[in-house]
Amino acid sequence: MATTAPTSPDRPHRAAKRYIYAWGDGTAEGSGGMKDLLGGKGAGLAEMTIAGLPTPPGFTITTEACNDFFAAGEQLPAGLWDDTLEAMHEVEQRSGKGFGDAKNPLLVSVRSGAKFSMPGMMDTVLNLGLNEDTLQGLIALTGNERFGWDAYRRFIAMFGRIVMDVKAERFDSPLEHRKEAHGAGAKDTDLTVDDLRALAEAYKTIVREDTGRDFPTDPGEQLDLAIKAVFASWFGKRAKDYRDSQKIAHDLGTAVNVVTMVFGNMGDDSGTGVAFTRDPNTGERVLYGEYLTNAQGEDVVAGVRTAPKIVQMATDMPAVYDEFQRIGQQLETHYRDVQDLEFTIERGKLYMLQTRSAKRTAAAAVKIAVDMVADGMISKEEAVGRIETGQVDQLLRAQFDPKARQGAERIAKGLNASPGAAVGKAVFDADVAVEWVGRGEKVVLVRVETSPDDFHGMAVAQGILTARGGATSHAAVVARQIGKPCVAGCAELLVDYASRSARSSDSGLNFKEGDWISVDGSTGEVFVGSIPTVEARFEDQPELQTILGWADGFARMAVWTNADKPEEAEQARSYGARGIGLCRTEHMFREGERLDIVRGAILVAAVATRAKAKAEAGGQPTADEHAAIATFDRAMAKLEVLQQGDFEGIFKAMDGLPVVVRLIDPPLHEFLPNLEEQLVKVTQAEMKGGASEEDRELLATIRSLHEQNPMLGLRGCRLGLMIPDFVKIQTRAILNAQIAVKKAGGNPIAKIMIPLVGHVNELAFTRALLEKEASAVREANGGIEVDYKFGTMIEVPRGALTADEIATEADFFSFGTNDLTQMTFGYSRDDAEGGFLLKYVEDGILPVNPFQTLDDAVAGLMKTAADKGRATKPGLELGICGEHGGAPDSIWKCEKIGLDYVSCSPFRVPVARLAAAQAAMAGAAERDR
Repeated sequence: MATTAPTSPDRPHRAAKRYIYAWGDGTAEGSGGMKDLLGGKGAGLAEMTIAGLPTPPGFTITTEACNDFFAAGEQLPAGLWDDTLEAMHEVEQRSGKGFGDAKNPLLVSVRSGAKFSMPGMMDTVLNLGLNEDTLQGLIALTGNERFGWDAYRRFIAMFGRIVMDVKAERFDSPLEHRKEAHGAGAKDTDLTVDDLRALAEAYKTIVREDTGRDFPTDPGEQLDLAIKAVFASWFGKRAKDYRDSQKIAHDLGTAVNVVTMVFGNMGDDSGTGVAFTRDPNTGERVLYGEYLTNAQGEDVVAGVRTAPKIVQMATDMPAVYDEFQRIGQQLETHYRDVQDLEFTIERGKLYMLQTRSAKRTAAAAVKIAVDMVADGMISKEEAVGRIETGQVDQLLRAQFDPKARQGAERIAKGLNASPGAAVGKAVFDADVAVEWVGRGEKVVLVRVETSPDDFHGMAVAQGILTARGGATSHAAVVARQIGKPCVAGCAELLVDYASRSARSSDSGLNFKEGDWISVDGSTGEVFVGSIPTVEARFEDQPELQTILGWADGFARMAVWTNADKPEEAEQARSYGARGIGLCRTEHMFREGERLDIVRGAILVAAVATRAKAKAEAGGQPTADEHAAIATFDRAMAKLEVLQQGDFEGIFKAMDGLPVVVRLIDPPLHEFLPNLEEQLVKVTQAEMKGGASEEDRELLATIRSLHEQNPMLGLRGCRLGLMIPDFVKIQTRAILNAQIAVKKAGGNPIAKIMIPLVGHVNELAFTRALLEKEASAVREANGGIEVDYKFGTMIEVPRGALTADEIATEADFFSFGTNDLTQMTFGYSRDDAEGGFLLKYVEDGILPVNPFQTLDDAVAGLMKTAADKGRATKPGLELGICGEHGGAPDSIWKCEKIGLDYVSCSPFRVPVARLAAAQAAMAGAAERDR
């Protein structure tokens, strides 16, 4: 295919800017690509025209005109209408027809088309230019009265709905009434000329009743209103919701494509369809799609009739099918990607109406990328760049438990339109779905068929179930794009909106709103109740493993994991983690008997620590103080043994890879009962005859440890400095575990992290304390050496700002962005996320939740710390271990800061591997520019 437009002088234009391009003036890709200006649809039609493929004559009004339309108060920019009329004159010349000519009428479609595909989210009008006069000319030219009246009634309904804001259901009722008159199961193709003529009149009456004006008959007025309506649909609710969900900018605007109509509803030698050059569900290399004879495009998408598979065309119209296959392969080869194609066949002649990169499931995306690399169509780097991080997440989502599924009661079976397992309460309205999800419910959206107006409900639902529609229906296409399981075209399902219920005509089973249902988008089955799910198996996905293996080769940063148990470490390692960036020792304190041991130690910790300090200073502890020391030391000894066993398991699981162990971080009150609960317990016991001494002591301890703001109180390195035994026994446990694993032939690598450092002296004093413990452990074990380092967690703003000083005492930095974000914003995370923060994001006060996506100011502090730390100590190892370490947007910022690794939960490791590679590739591309 050609990649540049043929050289020719620009067509004169009256507007201040060039707003209109006839196809052939601009190209989507390659040299001089104009997708930003022409939108995806217009650019695709331009390239297909240049390549000599069969396209109807037409032109594109640019996205820039859309933005200027809104800037002018939703009025066409000066001169645009004159240019539009001139462009229509050129189309008349190319088509040999006249716009508004009663004898030889030119009819057009007016279609939206943004830079990024937004399937069904904006508006399209077909058959524009029809009125009573041009209708008679169309009938005379075609010799097909039924076709003419069918086109006219469709036009009135579509124009009335999209341009004149008449509710769609107002047109549905007369149509269903006419079909019912022909018997149960009648289709629109069963309607007679008289039926269609009566419908056209009924539709015009509806328009007059609902708008207060007659249906416009002047083709020029129709075109003017349609262009404005398509532009206006850019800021329609469904389009805005879709862009928000897909992170598409709101200032791009949509182009308007004015296309000569070709008709698929002129008889059995005509038809229309949608097809993909590969299966968008599985990635299989087969032509996939649907088509209908004697139909227009909306019939396929809306599921008005059940469309046969595209392969049926090979029997019905073999020559057309062969041509379509050839064109599909040509387009896929040219664009080097799977194509989503729209086409119409008019009296045996094929016309291509659209080509764009196809939306696909996660499974299909990775298979297609791997296959295209194998075929030499794209490079490994391109393959990695094409996979979305959200798709990796989808591939690792849960599936139904096979054992539980065997005994489940099946309601119905439809088309497996988008894979995955969805469990939720049935709801029958998109607004209800949003409302229920807002109060914490999980829902499955059930509709007869979805329309773009349902998008906000689809976006929040666990899955989607429709009674109508096929593999290329709105529900199927959107579900695949947003990663939702979907069963479509479940014909046996009778959905009743009035009673908010559904019943299967085959099984007889029914469900109502609020009932739990389970939807399997991989098989097309729908079940009663909530079926348990099981995690997807990473090892069963070879294509994903291949993609991530390639990704590792392009990444600069490594991906580590946050893990506190050997089984978590093993799982993360199987997902590709190259180390542990955060092992939280306090999590180990809360398991089984350990919590009682910890509580026992806390009860005497303050007394025992003071008594030890007295003894070291030459004083003589009292008998009670000696008892406290003995109790405390016994508890510490037990914890040391238990923790050593924990660390041995983790070092074995991560043999040869680094393990960052954070010393105790939370305040001690977190290991004790709630103050109010303990106070109530003691008070009630006293009223009944007396509380136990143990409960009274516990209450006294809780009160003594109570702080007004514990997250800024005695925790982290402060706790270690005030009660040193806690961090001493942890350090000994780490080093003795290393020695034990090393003696067994392993290669344990420890990085001991001292948290919450805000001043260099905190780190210096703590490190000196722990180096003594390390020396003692080494001597006790015959001088055996193990690989360990001391570093710190940068999570206090002062620590970031004085990182040059702190680096003198640290072998590595790890950014704890949860606390760093709290302290930078001055927000209490627990209070903010459950309170005002959601409202802040909804109202646009904050662009995103800063605890989910790394804030730019927090990232700025990290960059300051990184630069200062490495100025003091070149090559200083830098990582991140907050929850941001697994968020793709945050990983991109970490790449710019220059971190060596990101660390995240085990299940986010695959996503982080891809994000790290894409961030590095983007950085390299930016440097090359």
